[in-house]
Amino acid sequence: MKKATIITVVLFITAFQTWAQKNTNGSIPMIGESAPSFTAESTTGTIHFPGDYSNKWKILFSHPADFTPVCTSELLDLAAMQDDFNNLGTQIVVISVNDVASHTQWEKSMESINYKNRQASKIKFPLVGDNTLEISRKYGMIQPSSNSTKDVRGVFIIDPKNTIRAIFFYPMNIGRNIDEIKRTVIALQTADNKNVLLPSGWQPGGDVLLPYTKYTSDQEALAKQNDPDMYKVTWYMWGTKLK
Repeated sequence: MKKATIITVVLFITAFQTWAQKNTNGSIPMIGESAPSFTAESTTGTIHFPGDYSNKWKILFSHPADFTPVCTSELLDLAAMQDDFNNLGTQIVVISVNDVASHTQWEKSMESINYKNRQASKIKFPLVGDNTLEISRKYGMIQPSSNSTKDVRGVFIIDPKNTIRAIFFYPMNIGRNIDEIKRTVIALQTADNKNVLLPSGWQPGGDVLLPYTKYTSDQEALAKQNDPDMYKVTWYMWGTKLK
């Protein structure tokens, strides 16, 4: 009788652990959390993410399938702007649920395309294979109960400390705005380096906001600085030009 009870308990614990693992794999890692790590093959070799790029900003850019029109347009724009991201100390890493052999053929095809009246660009960033869907599930891009890849349309911006700083998700039929992703990287770097806030629609070089001042004494201290670049919008909102 005791043996049967022990077996029942063991089976229950095993089933619970399996259920728990399955149901936690689908959660999206949130802003402020550590980027989930993975090791996978890519078009540039084995990738240990994010550890291989711990001193850089990183963009993890995902796709549901190779040789699809919207995804191809996005990667062509990424390829055209990859030097801009390099200058920002930012590494692009693309994942797709196909294998590396498929990625290699897709990459060759894209490198022969003249898009938006631009000369074809060589793709220098890695395309990571995720045909097991393991990475996509780690980043919450596929629901635990689904084997469909239609929701794999995510962008994660990750800082040099491997912390997730921004997340974008898009539907299948809408292309992502690579300029906006670049603007977000610049904004995050500016906010960190200058200890400022960025207002709605901020563009690089534009005015920024000072950290929120709750107390009257803090507001009075700002006013006494007599800084010509600093200005008061209202008591809880102060702007300044970047120096």
